[in-house]
Amino acid sequence: MNASAAIDSSAPDQLSRAQEYVLAVTVAVVTANAYYIHPIIGEVAASFDVGEARIGIVPALNQLALALGIFLLLPLGDRYPNRSLCILFVALQSVFMLGMALAEDFALFTAASTLLGFVTIAPYLIPAFASKRVAPERLGQVTALLTVGVIFGILVARVGAGVVAERLGWRAVYWCAFALMAAVTLALPLAMKSEGGAAKRPAGSYGALLASVFALGRRHPGMLVSAAIQGLNFAMFTATWLALALHLTSPELGYGVDTVGYLAGLAAVSIVTTPRLGRLADRIGALRARVMAAGVQAVGLALLYPLGWSAWGIAVPLVVVNMVGPTIDVTGRMTFLALEPAIRTRLTTVYIVVMFLGGALGSLLGPAVYDWAGWAGTSAMLVACSLCVVALSTLSLRAGDRGRPGRNAGA
Repeated sequence: MNASAAIDSSAPDQLSRAQEYVLAVTVAVVTANAYYIHPIIGEVAASFDVGEARIGIVPALNQLALALGIFLLLPLGDRYPNRSLCILFVALQSVFMLGMALAEDFALFTAASTLLGFVTIAPYLIPAFASKRVAPERLGQVTALLTVGVIFGILVARVGAGVVAERLGWRAVYWCAFALMAAVTLALPLAMKSEGGAAKRPAGSYGALLASVFALGRRHPGMLVSAAIQGLNFAMFTATWLALALHLTSPELGYGVDTVGYLAGLAAVSIVTTPRLGRLADRIGALRARVMAAGVQAVGLALLYPLGWSAWGIAVPLVVVNMVGPTIDVTGRMTFLALEPAIRTRLTTVYIVVMFLGGALGSLLGPAVYDWAGWAGTSAMLVACSLCVVALSTLSLRAGDRGRPGRNAGA
């Protein structure tokens, strides 16, 4: 009995439903920072007198810095308390968001955005934190809930940025974002539980900790496949919305940035569908659920060109894509968040680094391909990428990944 008590006292406390929702809201606010620029990218470019291709540098460097920051900083989550790291880096995000609001020069604005990306690790620490504090049979549900937080943050960022910029100018968007970040910085110590009992943490130097990330990647090839799939998925996401903002506000269509924001509101459908699809993945397995989601997403993206000549028409493929796109991420994470707790943060590091490398690629390709080949070229690129996601997801299912523990990772 004493031994059992000792084991129980060393285990982290389970999260309550209320705490799960608080963490989802925290993820939403912190995630939003990278996406305010999506609907207002044309306004920011005009303000700093830079071209459409050059303005893509801002989100691209933000994504590259995020990938670098995740690689250098996220592994610390397997050594130091996740709660302390989240509080520190959210506070730093607030500082750099203030820098973006105040910047009067394109180089300074870009630098602040890049540094903001570098310290954005809290949204990726929190799922690993939560995965250690929920029952295995609820992993898909809780991962989906936190993914809904990401979706909601992106939704609020894109809708809010478009509406606020149309009425108050693009700079007001970043002042509002700074106010939200300041509030989260103050609230976060209460939003996350303490670490609980002592956990097994990797020994050795910081360099050895980083090196272990590569070793873990080699040991878990299924996670690498999931990372590649999500990297392509995220590249499509960023390219779609950056190109769409330029397409809708072009002289050919003539919509305002608020229309881009309103269309971004269609992502609200994923707030309803993602938890349900997460529960489906718990039942049928992450790999099968991912193939289904990837197939539906490819159909949606194939409709972008024929329906992409009015706001009403383009709403149809956007609804389809938003219904299933986040589930590709949820199921990808499920393939490794069911593994031993001591390595989850470092596996998340590999996954998220590859994801944001894809995001950086999409940030460059979206405006550049649109500038070069218009909406037709952009749509063709997105369809080609979506077919690659379908192919990789199908190959992963056929391979089976049957060596992974639990149904969450298997077929």
